Amino acid sequence: MRYLYICSFITLWLLGCSSDKTTSQQSAPDSKAQELVDKAILAHGGKKFENLNVVFDFRNRHYTATRKEGLYTYTRAFTDSTGQVQDFLSNEGFRREINGQPVYLPAERKQAFTNSVNSVIYFALLPFGLNDPAVQKTYLGEVTLRDQPYHKIKITFAPEGGGVDHEDEFIYYIHQKTFLVDYFAYSYQTEGGGMRFRQAYNPSTVGGIRFQQYINFEPLQKEVPLTDLDKLFEAGKLKELSRIELENIQVKN
Repeated sequence: MRYLYICSFITLWLLGCSSDKTTSQQSAPDSKAQELVDKAILAHGGKKFENLNVVFDFRNRHYTATRKEGLYTYTRAFTDSTGQVQDFLSNEGFRREINGQPVYLPAERKQAFTNSVNSVIYFALLPFGLNDPAVQKTYLGEVTLRDQPYHKIKITFAPEGGGVDHEDEFIYYIHQKTFLVDYFAYSYQTEGGGMRFRQAYNPSTVGGIRFQQYINFEPLQKEVPLTDLDKLFEAGKLKELSRIELENIQVKN
């Protein structure tokens, strides 16, 4: 899904089944959304995101993410029928090596691998990336999830600088007291499109950065507004698809 800027309608009868307390105003000045995003990034690691060296495993693939003074390098390593594969993504672009030798990739394959590496890193380092220039923030109001109070922030992306999937939309749920992002929802257009709702669980703090695992849900019906996924979650109307679990997390100096 989202490149690293981080990484797409239910009937009214469900409205009464939810504990949603979203305010009647659908948006507020960007300053409120910006303030909340800043506090969320601080709660999850703050400046430690800006210069980092993170290592983790995800679904039998080994990832690294390094950032320093605006420069970044992400890698993914695994073994398949072709041999030992290593992908490199940086400010200079994407390249792949197999058994230590560079390989040619057509543009569409290179873009697909770029997106897949970025997607994993984007979600692993949330909410870092929400202050990138292409990000557009809108405050949607307040909502209650599992008896806890949250601010509801909509994230969209400007076409210029927003990546090939700039039409994706996200909603982040920032806890009103801890400023942690315990839930988020998103819609995507690739591979036929769809929507997901994620619930964070089993958090761990490594090297001053908070890492979270996620339960990945989808709605039972396709014609559902993204903004209503929290209502469906509260009503038990989402289906669990998978678990997003990072393993062997290390933050190196």
